[in-house]
Amino acid sequence: MQQLLFTEENCQSENMYPFTLTRQLQDVRVGIMTIRQKWEWLLGLPSFDLQQHNYKDNTRTVTLAAALQSGNCLLLPGNLLPTKALVKAIKKLKPGHQLSAPDGYRLAYHITTGQLTQSHTIEAGDSIIFNDEIKSIHYPWHIFQLNDWALRQDFEWLTAKRHSQKISKSNTVIKPGHVFIEKGARVEHAIINAATGPVYIGRNAEVMEGCIIRGPFAMGEGACLKMGTKVYGATTLGPQCIVGGEVKNAVLFGYSNKAHDGYLGDAVIGEWCNMGAGTTNSNMKNNVSDVNVWTLAGEKKAGKKCGVLMGDYSRTAVNTTINTGTVIGVCCHVFGNTFTLKHIPSFTWGIEGGTKYDFDKSLQDIQGWKNLKHQHLQEAEKQMLKTIFEKNLHS
Repeated sequence: MQQLLFTEENCQSENMYPFTLTRQLQDVRVGIMTIRQKWEWLLGLPSFDLQQHNYKDNTRTVTLAAALQSGNCLLLPGNLLPTKALVKAIKKLKPGHQLSAPDGYRLAYHITTGQLTQSHTIEAGDSIIFNDEIKSIHYPWHIFQLNDWALRQDFEWLTAKRHSQKISKSNTVIKPGHVFIEKGARVEHAIINAATGPVYIGRNAEVMEGCIIRGPFAMGEGACLKMGTKVYGATTLGPQCIVGGEVKNAVLFGYSNKAHDGYLGDAVIGEWCNMGAGTTNSNMKNNVSDVNVWTLAGEKKAGKKCGVLMGDYSRTAVNTTINTGTVIGVCCHVFGNTFTLKHIPSFTWGIEGGTKYDFDKSLQDIQGWKNLKHQHLQEAEKQMLKTIFEKNLHS
């Protein structure tokens, strides 16, 4: 195999809105790494995306014929998470063979040029049944529900045969052998309990004094925990995230801020989001019944706990109170004097969902937030956002 080729075909990526409005399924973060990064790391192969003929096609997008010009490809569904057994089975997959679940769902396909017909379809080869456990994501709440397992897996894979930066004696650490600190990270006067799960601190990240961390927990490159932050596992902070207050079982994809007091629990926050001081989400109903969450196919039950699911580029004002199981779309500016609605569509201005964010103003505001992290709004991002805005795509 020369390269990985991801596809969203048959994955029903629309069920993962709002996060798949602005990214491919394989670029969702669960655990320490994104799904794409996991597979690239474990198989040692570069990856590309199979052309879907929609607005998300980008410079990584290729046709099957173009991909096969470089040699054999491994075709994977974008929502499939690697496990030890699955990786082992895929490495043994012979050219032309496919790996399938017992119900017939294709997990992986080792494609050769000889299997591609003139109509650009694949002639099916021998199928091998994979009978071990399969991990995949189908709805947004699966991200935080699988994060504990994914953090432990990623920690094991990323730290194998490597040495952590020395832990400063100013910290109080339980089970230090389960703490890994990358070079350049700064961790002083913190309390870290890795007995409940591993703790991974990324390159150039900072844990300020007074922070209390209970694993499993990971923070990416350049991320920051502000003074006195309380973190319960299983929590992931993507690169350049800034977090304060109280956080539990949450995943922040990257470049997002929850920098002040307030509670965030059983939640997923996209990229380039900002939660105003005092913003708090409810993650459990008062009667402890299942939380119903908006999806394109109607409301679905997410279990007893589900906080906020916030799409990229969205923000909340100071002291925003977010209802249980709330879905906030892409590029929303959320403010108001009461609980949020359970579903706030993309480009909403306010809390009621009746006013639309001016598109040009939204781009100016995004660039303002990006300036704080020395980044720039790319032309491809603008075109993608314009499509979501003009076509009024859901959530």
